[in-house]
Amino acid sequence: MDERRGRDLGARAFVRARRLVGARFRPQGYDPATGLDCVGLVWAAYAAAGRRLIRPSDYPLRGWSRARIAEALVRAGFVAVDGPRQSGDVALIALAAGQFHLGLMGQTTLVHAHAGLRRVVETPVDPALSDVVFWRLGLD
Repeated sequence: MDERRGRDLGARAFVRARRLVGARFRPQGYDPATGLDCVGLVWAAYAAAGRRLIRPSDYPLRGWSRARIAEALVRAGFVAVDGPRQSGDVALIALAAGQFHLGLMGQTTLVHAHAGLRRVVETPVDPALSDVVFWRLGLD
């Protein structure tokens, strides 16, 4: 996959993620019809954009280490990126008490499955988020 095609795929995945706003939250959910969690949202958005990813299974809502999440992202074909973010990049966000969360980045918004609100939401990017690592689908 060349860089432009990768960028286009990421942008399509973000558009597909936006179409999932309002979908029900469900732990370990990966089907928009029955509910999504943050992992399921990313995987469903990329599948809808034309790229099926290797999905982790039996992961807890809380308690996975950053290393295990990074390992799952790498297995799915993502690479960590340092440069400016692009639409479709996956944000790996460290929350309180060692909990981690995934979302799909747009230019100014983040689409993610919000456990507290029990649905997929689109929110402005919080500039106060300091412990975020961005992942991009790697080039084949």
